[in-house]
Amino acid sequence: MLNNVLFYSLDKAIRRYRKFAQANIDRAGLNITIDQWLVLRVLLEDDTLTQTEIADRVFKDQASVARIIALLIKRGLLVTEALPHDGRRTQLRVTLAGQQMLDAVQPIVLNNRQTALQGISEDELTLLRQVLERIAANCSPARQPPKSEILSKTI
Repeated sequence: MLNNVLFYSLDKAIRRYRKFAQANIDRAGLNITIDQWLVLRVLLEDDTLTQTEIADRVFKDQASVARIIALLIKRGLLVTEALPHDGRRTQLRVTLAGQQMLDAVQPIVLNNRQTALQGISEDELTLLRQVLERIAANCSPARQPPKSEILSKTI
């Protein structure tokens, strides 16, 4: 049964949360998706990131992030500025309108998180974070044995 598979349960929880969170943002009349919000949030924290680094941080492919960035620029939530020391490169910056959108969404995000985590103790959350970080570390490329080692064990 799929419900006995941990990763199925994780995916189900994430998908339900995202649907729930997006519905609350939409209900508030804010014209932004969770993925757009994530890109703005990441750039607000560090506007020196490349599109590849942004994609890594928001767990999206580069093409999706490029489309999100183009849309955010078109809507005036992001702007590109030429780097003074390298005219061929640009830097993405959150505009005042982008900051206002982030400010408007923030209480909804906090309320969404509070609702989703209702009835879960701090100890349980700490344990969950630790377990999820361990799973992520176990699956990181640095933890994967070289292909030659895998092949030698199967031969």
